[in-house]
Amino acid sequence: MGPNLFLNFGEAVAMLLFGIGFCNLLLQKNLIKKIIGLNIMDSAIYLFLAEKGYITGRAAPIVTDGIQSVEAYINPVPGGLVLTGIVVSVSVTALMLSLTIRLYRRYHTLDLDEISALLKKEGR
Repeated sequence: MGPNLFLNFGEAVAMLLFGIGFCNLLLQKNLIKKIIGLNIMDSAIYLFLAEKGYITGRAAPIVTDGIQSVEAYINPVPGGLVLTGIVVSVSVTALMLSLTIRLYRRYHTLDLDEISALLKKEGR
């Protein structure tokens, strides 16, 4: 553990969260747990973008006290990307959950292996 880990603590946490979400997405058979893993991955990416967009000692990009120097403010683009990503993520999660409900109503299970076996029995 060097000093760089403590300087980049937010990025390290984001990478750890992404790994947890990715493992959850790959290893779980339950569709709801897969959706949760994808949401953890999304949150890790938003944390990473927020960490990269923040610069210590600078303020939010709102002009106050007549200071218009670029060096006084942080870059607003990462914050805009995070907000846009959250909106898209909520929409994708809602779609995934609605499709999961339809799958459950048809096959009475959320286990992906069982759904695949039932699909093979149906001849699809």
